[in-house]
Amino acid sequence: MSIQQLTLPYKNIGLPGDTGLPDFGFDTVTKEIKVIALVKGKEQYVFLYDENCRAETLRTLGRYASNPELSFTWYDAAVLSQKIRQESLQQTREQQRAEAIHNAVPLPFDELF
Repeated sequence: MSIQQLTLPYKNIGLPGDTGLPDFGFDTVTKEIKVIALVKGKEQYVFLYDENCRAETLRTLGRYASNPELSFTWYDAAVLSQKIRQESLQQTREQQRAEAIHNAVPLPFDELF
């Protein structure tokens, strides 16, 4: 079993909305599409999601695991769920760290230099 996890910029993976047409004055929103893949022998399970759809992705893992026609097991669902949650926690921590750095009040010893 091999698990791969990537984060790709929205515009680079050819999703709907990336038409290459000129900008008509609409605001452009940059989204990160997260990709998590499981390779089991000749089978590949690839999930694309963004932070807004994380909960739905976790539910989908459960639906796949409960489908007896798939080789996708509850163990696979648990491992991928853990990876998705860890990625989300890491992203939250990085955002909090960036906000703290951006909004930080200088420490008294910083004023000495």
